[in-house]
Amino acid sequence: MAKTVSAQYADVDFSPLDALAGDEVVTGSTVRDVHLPSGAVLALITLDNGRDHRRPNTLGPATLTELAHTLDGIAERIAAGKVQAVGITGKQYIMAAGADLSDISRVGSKANAKLIAQRGHQVLGRLGELGVPTFAFVNGLALGGGLEIALNSTYRTVDSSAAAIALPEVFLGLIPGWGGAYLLPNLIGIENALEVVISNPLKQNRMLRPRQAFEYGIFDAIFGPANYLEDSLRWADGVLAGRIRVDRKNEPGKIERTVKWPVAIKVARGMLESKIGTVPRSPYVALELLDKARSGTKAEGFAREDEALADLVAGDQFAASMYAFDLVQKRAKRPVGAPDKARARPVTKVGVIGAGLMASQFALLFLRKLQVPVLITDLDQARVDKGIAYIHDEIGKLESKGRLDADGANRLRALVRGTTDKSEYADCDFVIEAVFEEVGVKQQVFGEIEQIVAEDAVLATNTSSLSVEEIGSKLAHPERLVGFHFFNPVAVMPLIEVVRTAQTTDAALSTAFVVAKQLGKNAVLTADAPGFVVNRLLAKVMGEAARAVYEGTPIDKVEKAFAPLGLPMGPFQLIDLVGWKVAAHVQDTMAHAFPERFYANENFHALAELPAVVEKDKGGRVTGWTKQAEKVLRPAVGSTPVDDATILRRVQDGLAQEIRLMLDEGVVPAVEDIDLCLILGAGWPFIDGGASPYLDREGASERVFGDTFHHPVIRGVGA
Repeated sequence: MAKTVSAQYADVDFSPLDALAGDEVVTGSTVRDVHLPSGAVLALITLDNGRDHRRPNTLGPATLTELAHTLDGIAERIAAGKVQAVGITGKQYIMAAGADLSDISRVGSKANAKLIAQRGHQVLGRLGELGVPTFAFVNGLALGGGLEIALNSTYRTVDSSAAAIALPEVFLGLIPGWGGAYLLPNLIGIENALEVVISNPLKQNRMLRPRQAFEYGIFDAIFGPANYLEDSLRWADGVLAGRIRVDRKNEPGKIERTVKWPVAIKVARGMLESKIGTVPRSPYVALELLDKARSGTKAEGFAREDEALADLVAGDQFAASMYAFDLVQKRAKRPVGAPDKARARPVTKVGVIGAGLMASQFALLFLRKLQVPVLITDLDQARVDKGIAYIHDEIGKLESKGRLDADGANRLRALVRGTTDKSEYADCDFVIEAVFEEVGVKQQVFGEIEQIVAEDAVLATNTSSLSVEEIGSKLAHPERLVGFHFFNPVAVMPLIEVVRTAQTTDAALSTAFVVAKQLGKNAVLTADAPGFVVNRLLAKVMGEAARAVYEGTPIDKVEKAFAPLGLPMGPFQLIDLVGWKVAAHVQDTMAHAFPERFYANENFHALAELPAVVEKDKGGRVTGWTKQAEKVLRPAVGSTPVDDATILRRVQDGLAQEIRLMLDEGVVPAVEDIDLCLILGAGWPFIDGGASPYLDREGASERVFGDTFHHPVIRGVGA
């Protein structure tokens, strides 16, 4: 006979968790009886932490204890024949947002981490062992443990307006540890489970919409929000009375388990190695758990989750992930140094100087987010027409995907105008340039525009590495100029570096921050220094890669040497993405500013003129040079290749030195802002925590300046 969850954890002493409750906001679990038309009594549990929807229900140690007591009471009533079914739902708009991560990050030991995993299994697992059918009525946001409550129940319904459904743990360096890694694949099949547990978290933590979750088979029924609970209770009564039969069409059968399952795991492993390398631990741990879930008992699956979760929670990658998560959730939303938003100028019309691809992407973003008139100009009408055509085409794509209705699409098309007549900038409140990355060109266009716009209009430059002050040096009113540096792709990357010069007014700066927020971006204030934050540090990475190549190291070995950094792509893959001409320009800028610390080579410009520079495999990884590139490189490459360890140490020490100097120079207020910029603007992995926690752990900080960026160093709790 299979071991029950209750029996599995009967002898575990959970008392050490009492000390972890701390200032936990406890989610209560109140119960009321619902008398169904069939005569059955359903005990309905409602999870509610007493706060509004801005503070989701979470599942900390004290919450789990209260829920356990609630289930004990219901079990006694079931035994007495007074209850025939159990339901569980959440407060308005919220089921639960999973474990209380602030508590998990303070576990103190691997043993405590294992207790948290076991406690979650013990309590949530009881939903499947009460002896009567259990129903999860997911009426809103259900993340992590919130979704695992549903998975541990017998049946599940979902509100079609629920904000998001997800198991996001892999995104944070963890695994679904309260049943998700075992129960989900056995409910919806391995391919769907791989998507939910691994692929979506690695795609910038993508969530499921309720309809998609229903189609995957996670839920048995989906109802609209108007009468969601009433409809769910009516459906549950139909199930209990036998009028409604639940069809688990995606539940894996024997053939899938023996044939399809191992193939899917093998393919997924290959994709992971290609996309993220082998440094991140949690995706591979999750993959192993999903693989083993095809056989064995629930008790065995839960035990595997206990060990895996404890190991990950105690590790360095989770500690770094929690540091990164805190930056993105808190610091990014309250930019340090941003002036009072009351000083911002209202923006009722936006001007974009240029009509190329970058400028057109800017215009589309301003249109969609600000919903105000947008003007684009260029040197000739053909370029303008091409830019307008691109914008209209992208609006059409959004309409075809259902992200815009016909009226909304037509309204956006009507708001954008293109012309060669710069006099139409006269009533623009915010004007941004997207022209060639050369100081003289930018000075010229701003000089022309300044004669046209109002005196209090804000001018913004999208320069990636040039001096904002120098760009504005010929303006009559340089105080209105700010740096407003987007990252590519414009619609996706969440960071804008807002650059302040010595002349920039608080009004101009405040306007820039307000506009960035309206665009849905996170803004970080930086000083006017070469490369600002992201490009300065990426130039160090790319420069060290180039140095190794020109010394004579094969390109594939250089790419491999950078793997321990855990970056989303190797340095030459990154260069190929941003463009060889752009990379060559950035390297020149940084080497000119700091010749003793940054590497540049004139030969790079010759490479940048080629139609193709590198060869790549199917996964996009760089495998070698093109024949044309080899020919261009040959006279410039030396014969003293360096090994992986030397390359890695150079880039680690170089980054540590540069970050220390940036802090000393006041480029940003604190090292947290540098890490935030790298996470949001360069895709630096959460498992590193940005750069500084990684450099501390690797000893680079001590080697370079005899100290660490963080006190104490951000590490896991170990054993």
